Amino acid sequence: MKRAGNLYYLITSHENLRIAFQKSARGKQEKKEVIQFRKNFDRNIEKLRSQLLKGEPDIGHYHFFVVRDPKVRTVCAASFPERVLHHGIMNVCEPFLDSYSIYDSYACRKGKGNRKALARAQKFVRQSSWYLKLDISKYFNSIDHTIMMQLLARRFKDKDLLMLFQKIIDTHHIRPGKGVPIGNLISQHLANFYLGCMDHWIKEERRIKAYLRYMDDFILFSKEKSILKKELKEIEKYLKNNLDLTLKNDIQLNQCYLGVPFLGFRVFPCHIRLLPRSKKRFSKKLREYERYYCEGIWTERELARHVEPLIDFTRAADSLRFRRMVIKKFGVLS
Repeated sequence: MKRAGNLYYLITSHENLRIAFQKSARGKQEKKEVIQFRKNFDRNIEKLRSQLLKGEPDIGHYHFFVVRDPKVRTVCAASFPERVLHHGIMNVCEPFLDSYSIYDSYACRKGKGNRKALARAQKFVRQSSWYLKLDISKYFNSIDHTIMMQLLARRFKDKDLLMLFQKIIDTHHIRPGKGVPIGNLISQHLANFYLGCMDHWIKEERRIKAYLRYMDDFILFSKEKSILKKELKEIEKYLKNNLDLTLKNDIQLNQCYLGVPFLGFRVFPCHIRLLPRSKKRFSKKLREYERYYCEGIWTERELARHVEPLIDFTRAADSLRFRRMVIKKFGVLS
């Protein structure tokens, strides 16, 4: 693939940074940080642009907090000007990162997402007898900075852009040279890109036709169990030798008719069900949202903004009776 160049100054354009602000502020118009940025909009955009032109972006101002949804994770939220910068970078770079992705990579990509990943998984379930489901141990915290920059250098030849990526990556580490922050736009795209070489290796060298990945969750399908057992050993070696990653211990090799656990669902040949933990999460969140509304913490508009995506998530499964039962019980929408 021909490497992309001359992208840095596209990132620094006024128009690109204005669009980046609009994306960063979407759904957050009433937030204090957005209001403050907008008050001196032209000055703030010019300040951000000037920093980029000098090669001195003001980055690394993170706010850390813990979420339990459902796993316990430390989320690293960048300051609002940094989020504008992240959107500005991805406005320009996303198409080039996306062009490297295989068809069956579904995270952080326009026109993809979990619904299409589930539909594709179900198609493979119908065609296969066995599945091998894997994910990476402490994935975001294990991404190697040096390897990431080597991979980016294969896609981009713009030295200023590569230096910008390097500076952003260097703002965060779990241990020296390791880890990207959970919760940042650029981290999500780079984490998805990091495993792209594995995707190509599995599809093109290992010749596995029925394969898909959503971030660090990936599944191989086959009509023969022995093939998947062999591929497991090869994948473990590839990840260690090429990306310095290891698999989680909960490796799942089983028959497709029993259902494939994926993205909070269990995928069967003819239907999709919510996993018990997804049902528990739905009920817990709905109760929490009702409390916020009843105590006056949220307006009706804020309640709707949070409840709608929660309900939409469950619609990927055959879950109408479950939703009605929970909503009737807790009364959020009554």
